[in-house]
Amino acid sequence: MNNVAFYTALAGGILIGGAATLLLLLNGKIAGISNILGKLPFTHQDDRLWRVLFLAGLIGGAAAYNLFSGDAPVARMHFPAWLLAIAGLLVGFGTSMSNGCTSGHGVCGLGRLSLRSLAATMVFLVVGIITAIVTRHVFGVA
Repeated sequence: MNNVAFYTALAGGILIGGAATLLLLLNGKIAGISNILGKLPFTHQDDRLWRVLFLAGLIGGAAAYNLFSGDAPVARMHFPAWLLAIAGLLVGFGTSMSNGCTSGHGVCGLGRLSLRSLAATMVFLVVGIITAIVTRHVFGVA
């Protein structure tokens, strides 16, 4: 790994951890994206603003990085649309089953030493590895 990639990854991790910590300390809320987004339409007016601002920060941060760095990730256009649709549905199903997503369990839950989050994160990783192997070797998509 070159030095630039190391420092940008380090800075990203510090920003994600800092944002999750501040949200918990200042608002008492967990920075689990699936929960923040999934409950947005069903929340009271006083609970909606922080959710919208948090999501806007995620999108705005990615847009700013893309705009100023010129180093946006390259989309994998050769993935079949049906496979992407199935993947999206499975991710949604998995986050619903585990009551959270990788950000909620992996960043916030592990930081709070939650055994449930440790189990969920281990399952996420194992399923991700299996998915990568199947996608590459069964479907032939790299």
